[in-house]
Amino acid sequence: MQPLCDKTHEEALRGGNGISVNQEDLYDAVIIGGGPAGLAAGLYLARARYRTLILEKGDFGGQITITAEVVNYPGVANTDGRQLTETMRQQAQRFGAEFMSAEATGLDVDGDVKTVHTTRGDIKTFGILIATGATPRKLGFAGEEEYAGRGVAYCATCDGEFFSGREVLVVGGGFAAAEESVFLTKYASKVTLLVREPDFTCDAAVAADAKANPGIEIRYNTELLGVSAGKGGLVEARIKDNKTGQESTWTAADGGSFGVFVFAGYVPQTSLVRGVVELDQRDYIVTHGNLETSVPGVYAAGDLREKNLRQVITATADGAVAAVEMERYASEMSEKTGLLPPRPNDSPYEKEEAAAARSASEEGTSPAPAASGKVSEGKASGFFNDAIRQQLAVVFGKMGQPLTLELTLDSTDLSKELEGFIGELVALSSGKLDSRVAERSDASYDPAADMPLARPYVEICRRSATGDPVHSGLGFHGVPSGHEFNSFVLALYNVAGPGQSLDADTQARIEAISAPIDVMLLVSLTCTMCPTTVLSSQRIASDNPKVRAQAYDVARFPELKDQYGVMSVPCIVVNNGGEQIVEFGKKSVPEMLDLIGA
Repeated sequence: MQPLCDKTHEEALRGGNGISVNQEDLYDAVIIGGGPAGLAAGLYLARARYRTLILEKGDFGGQITITAEVVNYPGVANTDGRQLTETMRQQAQRFGAEFMSAEATGLDVDGDVKTVHTTRGDIKTFGILIATGATPRKLGFAGEEEYAGRGVAYCATCDGEFFSGREVLVVGGGFAAAEESVFLTKYASKVTLLVREPDFTCDAAVAADAKANPGIEIRYNTELLGVSAGKGGLVEARIKDNKTGQESTWTAADGGSFGVFVFAGYVPQTSLVRGVVELDQRDYIVTHGNLETSVPGVYAAGDLREKNLRQVITATADGAVAAVEMERYASEMSEKTGLLPPRPNDSPYEKEEAAAARSASEEGTSPAPAASGKVSEGKASGFFNDAIRQQLAVVFGKMGQPLTLELTLDSTDLSKELEGFIGELVALSSGKLDSRVAERSDASYDPAADMPLARPYVEICRRSATGDPVHSGLGFHGVPSGHEFNSFVLALYNVAGPGQSLDADTQARIEAISAPIDVMLLVSLTCTMCPTTVLSSQRIASDNPKVRAQAYDVARFPELKDQYGVMSVPCIVVNNGGEQIVEFGKKSVPEMLDLIGA
């Protein structure tokens, strides 16, 4: 390549700012954050054939993945948040966007080539998009931290079922509070909504559904001061009338326990760029016309910038606007430096286009336009439809060694369901899986045990040289369907190898674990945050035999819910050398390692 703009070739390869650059490792754009804004930007950039990396420290999809029903996204009549963002991810991947599970730890943004420091090494790029979103805001009322996961919750989809037949308080006056209050009436005997302002702060049409619902009582000008617990959960709340200043006590009508769901907005996740780009007084990123920040080549999209509407559609719009501007910026930097990142010319989309062109050339015709109308969702067959069968075939094809699924059963219908589920999975595996029923004499089920044998149970086993099963300590109590199906399939891949990649530091931390550790994961099949925690724990266990990580469907084993006072999932119970830790919430692999002290 010829040097441009009076730069020497050596200067160009150093990126014009003293940074040594290997052109083959350079990106046009690095997107930090894998929610709707980041995925939309990745789709646009990759579609325009710019080399793009989407970096995500947690679960791709962002906050919308915990939303049970999405009905206001144009062109999609009805879906849930996880399905919607998974489609976005697949679209971006189809056009050639690259993905990395890692945390961004710092940025060097001076000059033409910028550096993103991550837990998996440094990444060189022309442009950076910050799309790290926001997290639920904590209110700070008395008891909020103490009873988080034991009566205080932040996700109606994940935790609503734990309050079936009970009353709940909902705190907030925006979109989330209005929508989730209506959702909670599916479970709660009554919903009391506390709104600090004289009215809702969201769109009137959204608030109207909550106002019209007979299962919801709304108290305006009211805030929650604190909660206290008794036997079985929260039993009393202190509330304040903001107009009169009067404080009072609130209890459930039946005198029993209740739940509190907090939907009080979000806190922008901008600590990464504090001191790097301009922030406003509330720590939102200040952006300009095409979503550029105060630093050339650094852009921001989604809920971390100040705007009057935070919805999926505005996040994806942000991503598209920023992507188009980043295309222009990357092109200018390429011309200025003489550096040209590799183009995504081997993407599935490119291959499909090339195949269609070859076919048309051979037959002397032009490819027909795609048929319009509804896309088939795949024919159901047993437990798995055609689309899932195709995805399973890809995973089985990558598995490095065969596995045995060992079943521990009883006479219940649930055991029969698990046996059928595993039988069909084995039949689809092209010989990569087989199954056997364990003959166990330890028939007792003690919910207080470190890792209770709750039936039915399936454990993932490697095979010895003689073909005998070798227990891995990874398994599921119940039937790993619903949202836990993906985590179970990925557990198979991680045990069989090669497994999902980890950075060198994380791998070293896993290998350094020398004392036995048991991790119980109490989950719900409807929980959208649980799979990340299950997958993270079992990823650790797949690489270190000292760690056992097993998931339990609490809907099937209520004794465990009572044993640990679970009113929120995922609930993580760690037994480490006689010490027990009970924790709640979504955890990445590094966060799980922190929790278990590795």
